[in-house]
Amino acid sequence: MKNPLFYAKILLFGEYGIIENSKGLTIPYNFYQGALKFEPSEIAEQSNAHLKNYAKFLEENFADTFDTKSFSEDVANGMYFDSNIPQGYGVGSSGALVAAIYDKYAFNKIDINQHLNKEKISELKVLFGQLESYFHGKSSGIDPLICYMNIPLLIQSKDDISTIGLPEADTNGKGAVFLINSGTPGETAPMIHIFFEKMKKEGFRKTLKEEFIKYNNACIENFVKGEYNPFFANLQKLSAWGYEHFRPMIPQKLVNAWKTGIDTDTYYLKLCGSGGGGYVLGFTQDYDKAKSYLKDFQTEVIYKF
Repeated sequence: MKNPLFYAKILLFGEYGIIENSKGLTIPYNFYQGALKFEPSEIAEQSNAHLKNYAKFLEENFADTFDTKSFSEDVANGMYFDSNIPQGYGVGSSGALVAAIYDKYAFNKIDINQHLNKEKISELKVLFGQLESYFHGKSSGIDPLICYMNIPLLIQSKDDISTIGLPEADTNGKGAVFLINSGTPGETAPMIHIFFEKMKKEGFRKTLKEEFIKYNNACIENFVKGEYNPFFANLQKLSAWGYEHFRPMIPQKLVNAWKTGIDTDTYYLKLCGSGGGGYVLGFTQDYDKAKSYLKDFQTEVIYKF
């Protein structure tokens, strides 16, 4: 059985903010991928057991939307999700799985190769949010959406999402967007709980709206246009805001490295996904210089400019 591959995703900007209607910018990350398969192995058994539970969830909630009978039969015959997307790293492991299941088993599937409009994208996002809620308790639906569509998406608001072109990468450029591995996975649900507890405080709501969302949206605007000087000026403010207000979500091993980047103006870090562990995103105008400060960490370039 040759099934299509579904890739990881990276939310460059908008973590937590998109819950409060900030802008977001998300890109596919083809280094990691997954597909539904039938090949016995130890990993297959573990994944298959998870899919059995998910089959029940689909049967109970989405029998009108999915061919749950075929899905359950395939799972009973040993189907599993063969994926190298690390779980708990903020790169969309559950999103890719949801996208793969939708692609294979949904009735009246929305075909991304046909002309897509905002209404269709919004419809997909809502359904994907419901499907992924099984894994995280609450999901925006953005992760499965980007994994399914496999093109950069600009999130203007909860109901306004469109495809977007990014400046062409320069493989010889000094600047880079990169991932830093914290060495341990994070759990989404506890981090989101911390965020909503913070949102109960008026002071935090105010600074999120007046500062975080302002810097976040400016970064997206600058990055999409390839305007790197104002981009890094806004990014410095965004990273400093994150250091002050998202500290519980910053993986413990990276707290000092986060501060060093701001203090030296060599690189700036921000959360990749919900935080707590997994990857953190880095941005620098001089990747070699940034690496000299981050020599104790595993880094992975995702975009050069």
